[in-house]
Amino acid sequence: MLMSDAALFEANSVLERQRLDADIVCVGFGPATAGFLTTLAKGLVNADGAPAFESRVMPGLPLQVLCYERADGMAFGVSGVVTRARGLRASFPELDPTTIPMATPVAEERMVYLLDPVGASRRPVGLRAVDAGLRLFKAVLPVREYALELPWTPGFLDKSGGLLLSLGQFMQWAGAQLQSTGTVQIWPGTPVSEALIEDGRVLGVRLVDQGVDRQGQPGEGFTPGMDVHAALTVIGDGPIGPVGRQLDMHFGMPEGHDTRDWAIGMKFVVELPQTSTLKPGTVIHTFGFPEPEIFGFLYVHPERIASLGIFVPSWFDSPVRTAYRYLQHWMLHPYLWRHLNGGQLRSWGAKTLGESGRRGEPHLVGNGYARIGEGSGSTNVLTGSGVDEAWTTGIQLAESVLELLGAGKDFTEGNLQAAYVRRRRASWLEAEARVAQRARDGFQKGFVRGLVGMALAGLTGGRLTLGHEPVAPYKRIPTLENYYCGRIPAEDIERLRKECAIKGVSLHTVLMERCGWPAIPFDGKLLVSHQDALLLGGKVQAPPGYADHVAFLYPHLCAECGTRICIEACSGQALTPGPAGVPAFDREKCVHCGACYWNCSQPIPDNAERMNISFRAGAGGLHSAEN
Repeated sequence: MLMSDAALFEANSVLERQRLDADIVCVGFGPATAGFLTTLAKGLVNADGAPAFESRVMPGLPLQVLCYERADGMAFGVSGVVTRARGLRASFPELDPTTIPMATPVAEERMVYLLDPVGASRRPVGLRAVDAGLRLFKAVLPVREYALELPWTPGFLDKSGGLLLSLGQFMQWAGAQLQSTGTVQIWPGTPVSEALIEDGRVLGVRLVDQGVDRQGQPGEGFTPGMDVHAALTVIGDGPIGPVGRQLDMHFGMPEGHDTRDWAIGMKFVVELPQTSTLKPGTVIHTFGFPEPEIFGFLYVHPERIASLGIFVPSWFDSPVRTAYRYLQHWMLHPYLWRHLNGGQLRSWGAKTLGESGRRGEPHLVGNGYARIGEGSGSTNVLTGSGVDEAWTTGIQLAESVLELLGAGKDFTEGNLQAAYVRRRRASWLEAEARVAQRARDGFQKGFVRGLVGMALAGLTGGRLTLGHEPVAPYKRIPTLENYYCGRIPAEDIERLRKECAIKGVSLHTVLMERCGWPAIPFDGKLLVSHQDALLLGGKVQAPPGYADHVAFLYPHLCAECGTRICIEACSGQALTPGPAGVPAFDREKCVHCGACYWNCSQPIPDNAERMNISFRAGAGGLHSAEN
């Protein structure tokens, strides 16, 4: 078992560490940090090529700007993206999509309601009535292949004039542009363990220890992580980044803000069959199947490549939230399968999505630090977009930093408030975030209510919603026995639980098939087992010399847990039933999506907002440039 968080902190505090001084240090190289560095780099050099600012830590040299990224490359992003691209085009006014692999303008957008072709979906009474009506009047309604294409896409979802991107390919392109400037340093494969905080000020960051065993104990070749001090620390490490979460715990959240809403996004990159009629630039949004709460997407890139996937949200109250199995049932829906049948899997991935939006906004600035990107609450939960918003927060911070540098002002909380927060509050990002803030709250009380609430928010500029405050996960997740009441007897669930524990596998397959979901017809090309997806769809990195990044803080809580959603929801099957009820962790399969962290239903004794899983800094994860 890994050391507890408290024991780990105490051990780290007594080690002698090397120190490096910089002017600005960034945590995480995602869209937000790329936007920040792209904008900052343009202001660090004068027209004559001379440095615009002198380093305070290395007098006589240009500003020293460092960025540390956990993943082993700059193309780690796990997402197909459709975006209006306002922030991206602000940074690259002459942007030519053909220069970025897999990028293309949006040409067509469809919103599709999927009926249930197998009869296993848990649909509320109202939705069953809708389905029955659609089937009854399909002679006069455009209901084809168990689907209804809506005649229009709501304005708040419309991405006309936008771009389709592979986030991995775009980040690799953006990183290459940055490195060519010679003004910043980007260090992939270098995870940051924590922020250095003293007297309420962030002094910089500490890199992860190397040469340790899986429990974090020093071994042969032990090297303590270096302390990197900087006047400004920029945190853009996403919704599960350890530094962002550390700051949330240390400084607290603003009153009324929380991060209780999230989703797991899982996707395939597929080579479409020769028979596919889908054109590049096609965007398809789906809802209604495999479960009403699960939304899907299919984006068509050039050369018959498609990104497709689903979002499994926190308000889908199932204790067996298996994104992989649901993704395959979604792909097999007749409306989609006619385009996918005969295709080939190229890559696969998953990530956590922060779905709290502006309600999840932390303290954006403090003495010596600023927050940007998804972890700063920038995702728009109404439009379902986040990459361009994250990039824009990076632009805003960079403009603010250049303003403060030009004025010779320090990076204090007050100065960062006046520069960065002021810009953010006055921007389109803030205006749209306020419209979206309560747009999805209706889903707390049901799918139909959630859809109506989103429509009301979108059509009234956020003035009307069907809101209901999100509740903590442990208060809403039913037990297996309650969830399957009337479908599977409790004694059968207990028997299946024991059988799966002996086999060391999750429960979702046997439970779903017991409830009528058909077995997946594996074809070895596109429909493959979860294990084969790990082999075919990407490269999982798990370098030695680092401690395990997933830990269970209170093992007795795991033993008492009857659901263990962490196992059922694990994107890479890295968590399996283990001894004494504590899940076993195999980091050779972990894709660092964070599903376990957000899906844990056991609060720790001293903090009901924090669950029993510690998701720490670590190297590795899934690597596939196409993602």
